[in-house]
Amino acid sequence: MELLSNRPAHASVPDKYVFPPEKRAALLDDAPSSDVALPVVDLKRATLSDAGRRRLVAEEIVKAGKEFGFFQVVNHGVAEDVVRAFREASAEFFAMPAEEKLPYCSDDQSKPFRVASSTSYDRNQTRYWRDYLKLRCHPVSDELVGHWPARPESFRTSLAEFSEQVHELAQTLLLLIAEGLGLDGGFFAGDLSGGDTQMNVNYYPPCPDPSVTLGLLPHCDRHLLTVLSQGDVAGLQARYRGRWLLVRPVPGAFIINFGHQMEIVTNGVLASVEHRALTNSAVARMSVATLIMPKMDCLIGPAPEMVSEANPPKFREFVFREFMAAYDTAAASREDVLEYFRIQQH
Repeated sequence: MELLSNRPAHASVPDKYVFPPEKRAALLDDAPSSDVALPVVDLKRATLSDAGRRRLVAEEIVKAGKEFGFFQVVNHGVAEDVVRAFREASAEFFAMPAEEKLPYCSDDQSKPFRVASSTSYDRNQTRYWRDYLKLRCHPVSDELVGHWPARPESFRTSLAEFSEQVHELAQTLLLLIAEGLGLDGGFFAGDLSGGDTQMNVNYYPPCPDPSVTLGLLPHCDRHLLTVLSQGDVAGLQARYRGRWLLVRPVPGAFIINFGHQMEIVTNGVLASVEHRALTNSAVARMSVATLIMPKMDCLIGPAPEMVSEANPPKFREFVFREFMAAYDTAAASREDVLEYFRIQQH
């Protein structure tokens, strides 16, 4: 398998990474809205004993979710040295010689740990400018850890610690989202968020001509909730009122966005929003996305509390496994995959 991280710096973009003009980011014609920033939510207020302050934080999260589908969180409880240690270990992994990464190279999605380089979702041979690690990261067990690479030496221990703390953050956020929506605090607990937690570590090397490439296509996430460590290099864009909004890094923050399952169980109140990744010519960029998933046999549909005469059910019930198959068939197209589960209103 050919990995971008195995090659010396490129002087030009190889043809296989050059997108047709209609698929490119078109930065000059579709400039990000520079006057709009994602809300930043301070979670420290939610840990205080003051119930009123906690309620305000929950309402703030839901308000941000309704408008943007994305927000950033600070004072989130994931230690700065834990984030730094895993990001450094991941960067070391990508920097290892090709022969040391080769045993982990695979397109077999059932593997608990693998490294690969992106091809596009639309089934042609154009490649995204991205290498990635895709792995199961929670619940942490000796068996699971045994599938993770032993080198660099810090990788396993730093991943286990990072995974535990991010999982705890995700559960805190789901509890606050439920409270902000007026649902029972345990609404998202159990099967709805109890699947194996997945992680994508995305590595975007410097690109000689970012105008002809994409790091990742416009897409919505298929699961429930994403907790993203972007680092200090911008590159994530989110759709906002028909334009692309650049998500500027906030020191120490995690970016949170909703997946399709959140949109479905809230009956469209909290929508999954399209996002994409750009490349840049100056420095490598790395993002770490932790994906909170339902169990494969979890029955999913709009929560009864989110359905009313004014907001009738928009989606039929289904098992999450069925959604995963439909998402792959729809090649990550937001409208195509949701249309498959949408109830047609007459």
